[in-house]
Amino acid sequence: MMHALLTLVLLVGACSSSQTESVQVTDEPTAKPGNALPGKVLIVYLSRTNNTKALAEIIHKHVGGTLVALDLSTPYPANYQATVQQVARENETGFLPPLKTKIDSIQTYERVFVGFPTWGMQLPPPMKSFLRQYDFSGKTIIPFNSNGGYGIGSTFDTVKQLCPNSNVLEGFTIRGGSERDGQLLVIQGDKAKEAETTIVTWLRKINVLK
Repeated sequence: MMHALLTLVLLVGACSSSQTESVQVTDEPTAKPGNALPGKVLIVYLSRTNNTKALAEIIHKHVGGTLVALDLSTPYPANYQATVQQVARENETGFLPPLKTKIDSIQTYERVFVGFPTWGMQLPPPMKSFLRQYDFSGKTIIPFNSNGGYGIGSTFDTVKQLCPNSNVLEGFTIRGGSERDGQLLVIQGDKAKEAETTIVTWLRKINVLK
C-alpha cells in the first residue's frame, strides 16, 4: 500500500477558459479562444507539477473549447509526503475534497476532456469530486493522464464507473514527472513536441480532431 502511495505523481496548473463560455473560476476567469469542434468542448484538468497542464494545453490547441484548472477549496500541502498521507486518508475513507472551481451551465457541453495524474495508482480525489458533482449523462467523456512511470492504475476504470450514462472514449496516457524523485515539469521543449505528436495521433484515432 505504502509503496503504491509513494509512486504518487502530483501535478497543478493555472486556469483559463474560452471567451464564448461562461465558466466561473475564482482565480483566473479570463478566456482563451480555440479552434472549436462541433458541439461545446470542456477541458478540465488537475495538475501539480504542470505536466497534466501541458497536456491539457496541447489538447486545447487542437480541439479548442474551454480550458479550466481544477482547484480545491483547501489546497493540498506543498510538502509532498504530507500530500501523500492526506490522499491516502481520503482514498481510505472515501472523502471527496470540496472544489473551488465551479462550472456554469455544465449541461451545454457535449464533450468533456478530464485530465489528471495517477495518485497512488488511483484517480485523484479532486477528480472524483468533479465527476460526482455534475451530471454527465449523454455526454462524451475523454480522459487523459500523466504518470510517473507506473501507468494509469485504476484511473480510467474509475472514470467509467463515475460516468455510467456517458460515452467514455479511449483515454490518453504519457509519462510525466515524479515529484517523489524531484522530477517536476518534464513535458516541455522536445518532450512537449513529442507529446503533441502522440496526442494528435490519439485525437485522430478517437475521431475528435476537426
